[in-house]
Amino acid sequence: MKKSILLLLGLTTLTLHAQEPTEREVKTDVSEVTVYLENAMETRKASVDVQPGKTLLKFTGMSPFIDAKSIQAKIDGDVTVLSVNHHLNFLKNTEEPKLVTDLRARIKDIDKKIGAESVLMSVISEDIAFLKQNRGLGGTQSVSVATVKEGADFFSARFTALKSKELERSIAMNALQKERDVLVGELEKQGGERVWATSELLVLVDAKKTETLKAVVSYIISNASWYPSYDIRANNITGPIQIVYKANIRQDSKCDWKNVKLKLSSYNPTISAIAPELQTYFMGFNTKPPVYQQPLSSVGGRVSNFRGEPLAGVRVNVVGSSLSIMTDKQGMYSITLPTNLRELEFSLFGYFGSVRKVYEKTMNVFMNENQQASKDLVMTTPKYSIDGPITVSGSSEVYTTVQSSDEVHGVDIADLEDHKMVVEEKSSTAQSLSKIRGTAAIPEQERIEKAISIDFDVKLPYTILSDNNVVSVDMESLSLPAVYQYVAIPKLSKDVFLKAYIQDWEQYNFLVGEANVFFEDTYVGKTILDNATASDTLSISLGLDKKIVVQREKVKDYSSKQFIGTKNIDTRDWKTTIRNNRNEKINLMVLDQVPVSIDAEIEINQETTPEAQLTPSTGEVKWATIVNPSQNKVFNLKYTVKYSKLAHLIVE
Repeated sequence: MKKSILLLLGLTTLTLHAQEPTEREVKTDVSEVTVYLENAMETRKASVDVQPGKTLLKFTGMSPFIDAKSIQAKIDGDVTVLSVNHHLNFLKNTEEPKLVTDLRARIKDIDKKIGAESVLMSVISEDIAFLKQNRGLGGTQSVSVATVKEGADFFSARFTALKSKELERSIAMNALQKERDVLVGELEKQGGERVWATSELLVLVDAKKTETLKAVVSYIISNASWYPSYDIRANNITGPIQIVYKANIRQDSKCDWKNVKLKLSSYNPTISAIAPELQTYFMGFNTKPPVYQQPLSSVGGRVSNFRGEPLAGVRVNVVGSSLSIMTDKQGMYSITLPTNLRELEFSLFGYFGSVRKVYEKTMNVFMNENQQASKDLVMTTPKYSIDGPITVSGSSEVYTTVQSSDEVHGVDIADLEDHKMVVEEKSSTAQSLSKIRGTAAIPEQERIEKAISIDFDVKLPYTILSDNNVVSVDMESLSLPAVYQYVAIPKLSKDVFLKAYIQDWEQYNFLVGEANVFFEDTYVGKTILDNATASDTLSISLGLDKKIVVQREKVKDYSSKQFIGTKNIDTRDWKTTIRNNRNEKINLMVLDQVPVSIDAEIEINQETTPEAQLTPSTGEVKWATIVNPSQNKVFNLKYTVKYSKLAHLIVE
């Protein structure tokens, strides 16, 4: 009986032991990355040998910013996937970047020097104290004048020397402290003061035989993004326009992307114009002409924490568009604003985001730390598992359905791609990728058009470190035929704007973004590439041309007020003169306006020259003409306003 009990206990122990899965740690590197305007999808691949039975595949060393609900897994092999769990491991921290390690070493070296200086300062202070305590001569004995003089000279010389050394040490100490403060600030920017956990993905599989599994896992991470920008060049007003489409990528996922296959995905933004616009001049009793204020074309400032320390890597986004930039090491930013978009969103991991209305050209922002976000990342380790076994046979692909123990409903990860990848078709108009900055290679690239997004697939591997610094990648270099036209609105500005018009622009899938404009090999400023309001023609502002001079003045002889019967008649005559100082003829459009009556007792007659085009509903007057080199052209705007003598009317 005793032997039977021992045998039964032994068999039970063996059975329990056999049920425990074999644990296999799987170390992987990021092999593919799809970067979105916000967030990114990382993909890792591995080959793992498993024995018959249950094996726990532990994928380690991943970013702490994984969205656990986005995890998808593909296992090639005759296995059953029993569960998928995700948690944060605080015992194994993310590998520290070399820059952070170097910064720590430099701070440690400076601390040693500061300590040595402190010792020297203490010695000097003791010498000064000793000298002061023993400056009496001879005690109660009489001392000669010569001795007193000699002692005074010694004391003065010694005291001066000690004070000089004390000043030198103080200066050296302050210099070291300033250098240390700079290094500490850089270390904080790199996230070196925080200890980040690592994500681990636990996949439990049940294999029927010994085999090598090919595993592919992918997931969405935060703390990564990209935004578009452009270089626009026009060498003259007759040739094609050059547009370099650039992607500005940054990531601080705590995992470097080394030689990854890179893809950039974008969504259609909403874009507004940047050029000034005329308001309809409605005329009525007790009304005033429209008041024009200089529109805000850009805003800049400094972003800091509540202690006044600069915050680097803050994403500054124009609400309502994909236009965004990052703050520099000093926390400074400057961004061009589309017309009618006046809200900026500031976001940085570990801080509360905020949306601010723009009222002035300079806007400084303070951001408060989000202790709860850091606490959640540090303390919360939710478990995720699938609702049952999923059998994977042969080379079929399975996406796990992940559920949270906190009752977050499962999400089919196969649907995750549907919001951005519905239809794939390679564009026949894909252009070759221009030279990537910092390399000598010109990578091949495909543009993949999808139902609601455009992906740019960079063929050559690329490296982007987890340092929150913006890396600019030249995506496409395009040479496009353009029609150039000068636009003058003399009522609003004495400057003349040059615009380029591009037809069939839809095939290039431009996003809203800032553009550096170069005209005739000279940097002329920034503009915004605007495709939201464009139809079949895309308009690009190329800045001002000082060689075109405009002057608008009132003709006094024809600007008068008369009384006829019971009516007042006001006449206004405006003369606009345009001079072309360029060496070639220009295509010019001049815009002005006449008032629009909103009262039956106000009669307006415009006597503008016949070549002008009038839009009655808005009162806009337009001249389209050619101006030859060194030629002056005059445009007259004349109108009369008839109204009752008893009424008060402001006529401009």
